Amino acid sequence: MADQLAKIKAYYFALLPSITEEQWWFYEQKISIRTYKKGDLILRPGQICDTVSFINSGLVRFYHLLDGKELVAGFFDEEQPYFSDYESFLTRKPSPMYIEAIEATEVADINYEGVQLLYDTVEAADRLGRYIAEGLYTMLSARNNAFLLDSPEQRYQKLLEQRPGLFQRVPQYMIASYLGVTPEALSRIRARLSKKASGSAH
Repeated sequence: MADQLAKIKAYYFALLPSITEEQWWFYEQKISIRTYKKGDLILRPGQICDTVSFINSGLVRFYHLLDGKELVAGFFDEEQPYFSDYESFLTRKPSPMYIEAIEATEVADINYEGVQLLYDTVEAADRLGRYIAEGLYTMLSARNNAFLLDSPEQRYQKLLEQRPGLFQRVPQYMIASYLGVTPEALSRIRARLSKKASGSAH
């Protein structure tokens, strides 16, 4: 179990260096380790999201189903390890989205009751919770701004710069959906950029 908690412990201590081993002990008591196979659904629409999850290994995606079409809202992996439908988690209302493991995935979960208990008993917990919530909010805000202000090509380039590893791990149609374009449009964007790059190399 200690091995399975090593990454989340390192993450917490980096996020809040003033946390003590005694405070961490309270966290250890509330963490559950779960594993999912590729294709497993972690959350379905209509369910209340009861956990905040940290990825030890693997990759998950958030998506909505609209008229039979998948709309990908986000990818989370070891580089962006914290995920939750935070609105559902906080309000205790049913989620409208799917969360799916798209690789074999291991997560460290803390459920809603555990989080509330930690807030009540551990001095550092509210600050840690705030930092994690701020990180999730910042990510969501950046995505919303990208859809308002950036062209599809700019969104593609930013994703390539910020998270290049996703392109080796995620099918192209999911990347296209996340960027708000069709797979065909994504192919054209890639071809244009490749042509530009080869042109500037000469």
